[in-house]
Amino acid sequence: MKNKYIENFEKAQMAERQVPEFRAGDTVRVAVRIKEGNKERVQNFEGVCISLRGEGTGKTFTVRKMGANNVGVERIFPLYSDSIESIEVVRRGRVRRAKLFYLRERKGKAARIKELRRK
Repeated sequence: MKNKYIENFEKAQMAERQVPEFRAGDTVRVAVRIKEGNKERVQNFEGVCISLRGEGTGKTFTVRKMGANNVGVERIFPLYSDSIESIEVVRRGRVRRAKLFYLRERKGKAARIKELRRK
């Protein structure tokens, strides 16, 4: 059970930020602010969301993409972080699991996810 003051503070923090509805299997593009010296830039990280975990302001999601030389790169992002500028859902995936850790062993066409078609 959380302290009611902390709970109210978290609700206020979450109300400020607009987060799109996405789940595991969706391809997302995360725009991350990167600070290099005294300069700041935005870098996109696009990949498949393989898991969502936590609740409230501590909620995180893991995004996996294939980097150079077919090396898998995974990053864990806090959903309500100030370093995240925007999250964009590129395509919706049709999966039957909440955690897609099995994609770590798959390569190439075996690692594809079918697109969810809406009627």
